[in-house]
Amino acid sequence: MVTRAADRQDRAPGLPGNGRTARFGTGILATIALLFLGLPVAALLARGFAGGALLDAPAAALLDALALSLTTSLVTVIVVVLLGSPLAWVLARRSFRGKAIAETLVDLPIVLPPTVAGLALLLAFGRRGVAGPTLELLGITVPFTMLAVVIAQVFVAAPFYIRAARAGLQGIERDLEEAAAMDGASGVQVVRRITVPLAAPALGAGLALAWARALGEFGATIMFAGNIRGTTQTLPLLVYSEFQDSVDAAAAAATVLVFTAIAVILAVRLTHWRSILPDERQ
Repeated sequence: MVTRAADRQDRAPGLPGNGRTARFGTGILATIALLFLGLPVAALLARGFAGGALLDAPAAALLDALALSLTTSLVTVIVVVLLGSPLAWVLARRSFRGKAIAETLVDLPIVLPPTVAGLALLLAFGRRGVAGPTLELLGITVPFTMLAVVIAQVFVAAPFYIRAARAGLQGIERDLEEAAAMDGASGVQVVRRITVPLAAPALGAGLALAWARALGEFGATIMFAGNIRGTTQTLPLLVYSEFQDSVDAAAAAATVLVFTAIAVILAVRLTHWRSILPDERQ
């Protein structure tokens, strides 16, 4: 019996997914996928550095667009976390009528073409939009302002964080939270000491995706906020503007955008979420 069990264990690594041929084929396909994803980026960076495009970059416009992109995307991430976290909690922990509709609304911006998203925002928050008259009474102008950039980014980026946060919250064993509550922990303490640390990997992944999506947003922004230098012209919009006149200038702006996106993703992923939580040990 022991020998048969050992034989079965020895044969387990020989499953189709672990065979030499399968490993070789998987490696080839994985390499092709990486080359497909990496070649365009490598070509862009080569044009930006080796081609000398960065030397001819419009420095003033580039700095303005970079500052605006970083500022608006940071504000967007804060808004997404503040508004998206409660929604993710409700979708993960509550059952209610219309939940399927709510989940569809969350997912919809992911599949909407960016220009359609921008048009929808304009029809909702424009001067003649659904909320336009109310906003005008409050003295708030949204379209073609920095506020419009943030709203556009929140609309397209929020679903990435909400989906990841919902999955992370659903994966937590409720027994751990209930045990902490039975030991005398308050609701806030349970969330801070149990729920958030356990969901931190999913929250971090969602945050990185949302931030990167906000940083690279183009279609909804140009439709809803316009392309005004120093006000609404983010890095993606600068790339588009410069491409009309100079490929090198567009490549330079795109190179800066790529490095900024990489820095944002790495910064979020390398951050140890538990280290930012307060230590309540006595």
